[in-house]
Amino acid sequence: MGKSTDSTLIDKYFSLYLTRYATHVEYLKDHTPEKELRLIVTIPCYKESGLLNTLESLHKCASTKYPVEVIVLINQPAGSPEETIQQNEIVLAQSRKWAGGHSTPKRKFHIIWGGDLPAKHAGVGLARKMVMDEAIRRFSKSGQRDGIITGLDADSVCDANYLSEIERNFLEDPEFTGANIYFEHHIPENKDDRTSLGIASYELHLRYMVHALRIAGYPYAFHSVGSTMAVRASSYLKQGGMNRRKAGEDFYFLQKIIPLGNFGEINTTRVIPSARVSDRVPFGTGKAMMKWLNSDATVFETYNPQIYDSLKQLFTIAATIYHHRKSELQPLYHQLENPLKKFIKPEEWDQKMKHIKDHSTSIQTYRYKFFQWMDGLKILKYIHYARDEAYPNVPVLEAYNWIRAHLGLDTGTITSVFEGLEELRSFDRANPWYYRKNQVVIGGRVL
Repeated sequence: MGKSTDSTLIDKYFSLYLTRYATHVEYLKDHTPEKELRLIVTIPCYKESGLLNTLESLHKCASTKYPVEVIVLINQPAGSPEETIQQNEIVLAQSRKWAGGHSTPKRKFHIIWGGDLPAKHAGVGLARKMVMDEAIRRFSKSGQRDGIITGLDADSVCDANYLSEIERNFLEDPEFTGANIYFEHHIPENKDDRTSLGIASYELHLRYMVHALRIAGYPYAFHSVGSTMAVRASSYLKQGGMNRRKAGEDFYFLQKIIPLGNFGEINTTRVIPSARVSDRVPFGTGKAMMKWLNSDATVFETYNPQIYDSLKQLFTIAATIYHHRKSELQPLYHQLENPLKKFIKPEEWDQKMKHIKDHSTSIQTYRYKFFQWMDGLKILKYIHYARDEAYPNVPVLEAYNWIRAHLGLDTGTITSVFEGLEELRSFDRANPWYYRKNQVVIGGRVL
């Protein structure tokens, strides 16, 4: 009866979402999906020249138990320059010809022309939403109510076990709501090249930030990289689908998915994102690389470890509030470091902490509600505030050496960004994180 009830509820989610919230165009209505379709890879593509490399890497992937579809949505903003239009037309023709010669019933490749997107909303968020919504329609038609949707980018490639490992992980854990797929940026072989140092430093910066947040005690600390995410269709629907943000769409999307619980890392395969320069979005790999290559900086900087120390103090104090009287809230507030006290005003602290206490019947509920308030976006705003007001950025290698002791790594000092990145990559592969409801598991150990 429980399964029947769940199935009925998911059917309602599908119907409601497709009626009210999904983008309105169904691109593949003349293509019937396989009944046992379980996994769909979605790829937004705008002004890309390397799409065939991405498709080839998926074509070469090992066999899966169930059918897989790959859906590419080629798009452009209305009013795009002629050069962009021509490039998209060439890629569209090439990829459709390629798909026609490589699709099989077990692995189908669909190349969609998304057309000119309205200038007001055109961007990676809308494109990703359009192609992920199309995946929802495919699962709805196939009768698979809990299929898996992955995001991949048109300038990324993957290991040969990418499809099979994602499928295996979700099949073996029916409660898995979503996952980060392990990634390693492509680094040019010439380590003396400025591009190599830049992309190695940027990836070390990304990994450092996630670990620093975990050390601070933030339970939802995962990478938010659009080309490395996977999510169950049911989770996608429950949280309202993808947003239309022109940048950071992956971050905002995962901030809704991760708190559902049962979100983890799949570190037994790999996505390899491009390290190229790009100015299409205001932040991300391409923008960071462009800024680095156009600067005279000799070292790549990241957020000061003291910021994460202050967050750890906040989370430690907050964890005790459930057991304190309301009259004790202000003394606890005054224990916070100055940047936090300036960022969180005393009246906000009183109001939020009292509200959370009043609406929490258990420590687990309290913890969940606290991180609803102090969510990923608010934490990011604090990190930027603390950087500007109190704790300036430091070299990324200095920051990485700070977290090494917390991770139980050697006590010596790493003197090379490349050496540090290789060490942290190895650590991440061996120690996957899994966030269950109000519980963190690392490398199989409950923290």
